[in-house]
Parts: sequence; C-alpha cells; structure tokens
Amino acid sequence: MGKADGIRVAVVGLGFGKEFVPIYLDHPDVASVAICDLDPERLASVGGRFAVHRRFESFDDLLAADDIDAVHLVSGIPDHAAQAIAALGCGKHCASTVPMATSLADLRAVVAAERVSGRNYMMMETAVYTRQFFHARSLLADGAFGRIQFLRGAHYQDMEQWPPYWLGLPPMWYATHAVAPLLAIADTRAVSVHCFGSGTMRPELQARYGQPFPIETAIFQLEAEGLAAEVTRTLFHAAREYMESFVVYGENACYEWQMEREDPVLFTMSPVEPGSRRAGSASRPVPADRADLLPPEIARYTQRFVYNNQETHLSFEQGGGHHGSHPHLVHEFVRSIVEGRPSAISAVTAANWTAAGICAHESAMQGGARVEVPTFG
Repeated sequence: MGKADGIRVAVVGLGFGKEFVPIYLDHPDVASVAICDLDPERLASVGGRFAVHRRFESFDDLLAADDIDAVHLVSGIPDHAAQAIAALGCGKHCASTVPMATSLADLRAVVAAERVSGRNYMMMETAVYTRQFFHARSLLADGAFGRIQFLRGAHYQDMEQWPPYWLGLPPMWYATHAVAPLLAIADTRAVSVHCFGSGTMRPELQARYGQPFPIETAIFQLEAEGLAAEVTRTLFHAAREYMESFVVYGENACYEWQMEREDPVLFTMSPVEPGSRRAGSASRPVPADRADLLPPEIARYTQRFVYNNQETHLSFEQGGGHHGSHPHLVHEFVRSIVEGRPSAISAVTAANWTAAGICAHESAMQGGARVEVPTFG
C-alpha cells in the first residue's frame, strides 16, 4: 500500500496528542492526517507547525466526515469510553490513550462496540512497547527466565497541578502502565485481586471521587497456573520520582527495572540442582533501541523530536518520553488496519488489562476484600 491509497487518520486532542501527528504524517501507509481540538489556538498552532490543513474544532463534526478512516484519541480520561464507542459506531477504527475506561460497564460497552462495528480498537499502552519491555520479551523468547515465578509492577507519579479530573483519581483506575507489562510477558490475565489503600490524602482531593487513598497496592491472582503479581500505584503525597517499573522473577533469571534514569538489572543464577548452592551474577544490559522493527520513514521517532528544552509536556517528560514506544504504537495500529487483523491491544485485551485496576480499587474500598476480575471474551 502506498501513501495515495493509505488510510486517513485524525488525531484528537493536541496537548500530548501532537507528539503523534508527525509519526502519522510520515508513516508509509497513511494517506492523510487531520487534527481535532476544542482549543482553536492550539489547533492552529499544531496545524501550522506540521502543515496539517484538515482541522476540526468539534469531535462530532469529525465523526460525520466520511473521508476519515481512523481516529486516535488523546483526550481526557473521562471522554475515552464515550468517544471510542462513538467512533466505532460511525465505522471508524479507533486508537485510544490509556485507560480504556474507568468502569466495568464502559469496558463492556467498548468491547461490544468493537465487535459490532467490525472495526479495530487499540489501547495505546506505551509500557509494552518500551525498549526495556522489548528486551524482557527477547529474554523470554530465549528461555532465559526459565519458569516465571512472580511479577511485580509499580507506577509512581505526582499529579499536583494536572487537569482537574486527575485530582483525587483512584490510583488503580490508571494502573495499566504497571499492570500491562506483567500480564503481557506472562500472556495471562488477572482473575482476582486483594488491594489496600494506603496513606492520607488531603480533604479537597477526596471530594471529586469520594475516595481517600493517595496510594493503592494490590496482589493479583493470575490465570496462568501458579502465578501471582503485585502492583503499587501512587498519585499524590508520595515523595518519589516518576517511574513506570516492572520486574520479572524467573527461576533462572530476574529482570528488574525500577529506576527511570537507569538501565534495568539482570540477575542470573545457575540451574537448580537440589542441595547445591547456586552461582549468581548481576549485570546491566542496555536495552536496544528497536527502531529496526519500524519502517525507515518513522524509525527516527523512537528518539525525542516534538518536545525540547523550550517546549515540554508533563506526560512526555515525566514518562521519560515513554522510552521509544510511540512509533511502535502507531505502526501496530496502522498495520492492523491495513492487514485486516485485530490490533495487538484489541478491546478484549485492553479491557482485561484495565479491569484489573478497576477491580483493585473496588477491593481497596472494601478494605482489601477479594474481588473477582471479569472476563471480556
């Protein structure tokens, strides 16, 4: 497929969303790019910077446009589910930033919308396209871990001065950056959870969502036989530098990434021989930049390109640029459409990853009671 007969994409939400505009513009299977934002000044600024002339100030007007094949939602959390359902209902493929939704009912509705529409949904989860995750996946493919024995993830972030809908947000509602790598590497889903809230949050942050926890930590029982996972999520009142971390504990190797600005640690031990002490070692393998997995036209976008010292965005800066993941997400979404197959993070997968956090918060609000995580297909 060439540019002329490629797909026609619209990026919705140009705060963090402008990061994706040039990737779509340069993708060899994308014929045209439109942009949509409620702020006319931002719409004009981004349109001018990237020479995008098709612009929408109304999401409804965008949906009514017959010459748009796919939308990429980079809008606020409260809008994700409704906008995805509307886009799919209008016959458009839909990518959405995380989380998919904040209620189980909305997760089911998006899954149903994808199924009925026959169009693709993809949750754009950066954590499973980072250099660090690619390296973990290669270790898994090489058999380095042996049997996986346990998984741990955490996402530390301070949300002071973010848009109002973030204030007091239940931490586990936005847990996919910590949950997804664990479930993806083990190729499984969470089936139940015990979760506890921790810490004290000031009263004005408790008002919007009626929940008191700045921090939540959960233990998940996984569908894979004999496996459990631990996840901690912080949003307020924790003096910790930003980090999206994951650890894979295997019988023969452990891959541990717990510092944003440092390479992961790989611990290895000699094979188990009952009654014998095991020899071990530790190293810091530098994860490769997997630009080789991308078309040459967009390979450079694994590195910093939109934001610089003069122009920044908190999502990009706090997340370390999401470690090269953005062009991989775009490429997977586009190719899934071109090839007529489900995306790698289809509605069912996205719902499984997101539901784990929603159910974890429900458990925390019940004092740590066991909560079953539903299936979605």
